[in-house]
Amino acid sequence: QVQLVESGGGSVQSGGSLRLSCAASGFSSSSSCMGWFRQAPGREREAVAVLDSDLITTYADSVKGRFTISRDNSKNTLYLQMNSLKPEDTAMYYCATDRLYCGLRYQGYNYWGQGTQVTVSS
Repeated sequence: QVQLVESGGGSVQSGGSLRLSCAASGFSSSSSCMGWFRQAPGREREAVAVLDSDLITTYADSVKGRFTISRDNSKNTLYLQMNSLKPEDTAMYYCATDRLYCGLRYQGYNYWGQGTQVTVSS
């Protein structure tokens, strides 16, 4: 079955960097749409970045120019490189995939990882 396992979260100071990983199993990431989402306490889950099977990327306006989504097909792993982190980036970050949907609406995704916490201090 589809499994997604995130890692790489942690605590950094404002302006720092982190790289998140999402190890996928039960399907081929190279032929699937995958995305990163985040949820801060008391807030709705929101899209961060999406990568489709043709390597077309879509980013939330709030992270454009700072975050980069990519994948390694040989490792069946999705990444999120996060640079110039800000306190407002603090959230639980989730990896998601779906067989039919590929967009920025989190409601469209049926498969989720357990999340990895990112905390940015000022």
